[in-house]
Amino acid sequence: MTTTVATPDKPWGGRFTEPTDEFVESFTASVSFDQRLAGHDIDGSIAHARMLHTIGILSQQDVDAIVNGLEEIRAEILRDDFNWSIALEDVHMNIEARLVDRIGEAGKRLHTGRSRNDQVATDMRLFVREQLDFIVERIVLLETALVNLAEQEAETIMPGFTHLQVAQPITFGHHMMAWYEMLERDKQRFVDCRKRINQMPLGAAALAGTSYPIDRQFTAQLLGFDNPASNSLDAVSDRDFTIEFTAAASLVMTHLSRFSEELVLWSSTQFGFIELPDAFCTGSSIMPQKKNPDVPELVRGKTGRVYGHLIALLTLMKSQPLAYNKDNQEDKEPLFDTIDTVLNSLHAFGSMMPHLQPNRENMFQAAQQGFSTATDLADYLVRKGVAFRDAHEIVGQAVRIAIDSNRGLADLTLHELQELSSDITDDVFSILTVEGSVASRNHFGGTAPEQVRLAVYNAKQRMRGI
Repeated sequence: MTTTVATPDKPWGGRFTEPTDEFVESFTASVSFDQRLAGHDIDGSIAHARMLHTIGILSQQDVDAIVNGLEEIRAEILRDDFNWSIALEDVHMNIEARLVDRIGEAGKRLHTGRSRNDQVATDMRLFVREQLDFIVERIVLLETALVNLAEQEAETIMPGFTHLQVAQPITFGHHMMAWYEMLERDKQRFVDCRKRINQMPLGAAALAGTSYPIDRQFTAQLLGFDNPASNSLDAVSDRDFTIEFTAAASLVMTHLSRFSEELVLWSSTQFGFIELPDAFCTGSSIMPQKKNPDVPELVRGKTGRVYGHLIALLTLMKSQPLAYNKDNQEDKEPLFDTIDTVLNSLHAFGSMMPHLQPNRENMFQAAQQGFSTATDLADYLVRKGVAFRDAHEIVGQAVRIAIDSNRGLADLTLHELQELSSDITDDVFSILTVEGSVASRNHFGGTAPEQVRLAVYNAKQRMRGI
């Protein structure tokens, strides 16, 4: 692919008496990055040409020449044989100029009834819609990996944390399903965002519509839009859809970053809860024993750039008067990078998670530390008729005895416990085990293995669309 600086007459040059300054030409050109929209620009132009034929503006001969010429240009671009010119500013004018070169006069008629303002807005929506669908597909692949892991590890006990301190025992499967729920919300946000993306700007022209009797419903149907945009001013100047998309992308990256943080911690020697696959880690150039969790670390780091793109897009739009302004050229690079970052991060996780190996014994041992069944003892006392606040105090005293004697709660004698409360009997020990604690949370949304399996079943039904 080559990019050249040429000095042909500008398509808009009739108004001007001197050529564009060479620096300004380069500074204002967007073709170096918006050529990524080429396929969608061609799709939009083909639909527009067919619509112009239905209203009698273009002959069948012109339409055939335009469609064939555009498809030949698409092939040139796909085989990296298209000469992009900075002098032609953007993807739209590059393709139009090439079309005129190929088919002559008919190519000049294509732009009838439209502007680059509604053209680029349409291209952007087509592009984001397509990429959003790819992102949803990758979310589903990652969800599938998590659900399968949850089903496999429904009975694997690990410590649950608050404040990164051992809180209560849970199952590893339950933890994986928490990640699934985050991703499911992300998926639904993208699906909902798609509805507002799928409104067609084409036909709004520069800002006021066009005097030609265009059929916007026909064009919208050809391009798979739900409807034409309702207001021409808003249609060409709106970039809400890019901001909303990037906001949804920021949230999915937030969740991937949280996953990453836990994977980094869990794979450390200090935790030892999991083993990440070698293919997703690297070593140290100086310390031969090291196995670094580079993929989750990098995803965690990339989250910041997506946040930055969201702020950039919000700032870009905050002071713009209606309708289109050149500022909007700056929407593409942050949007494109957001899409690439999210797709790559989801791909990395979707490929890595099926090969993650839990260290069940290490997690089980960790769950037995930190007095994780203390709440179970308090609940036991409440069921015996003790007020919760009194039960809380009693269990706190039991924990203190255990700390002072370097024991766990289950290691205290019945006599020691009964000195704290006469309501405690020998059945208390069945609830002081981590297995008993986990099994007791057997309600919808709870961590008991039975509930994890139910959550897995529901998730699989949801992913199948049932």
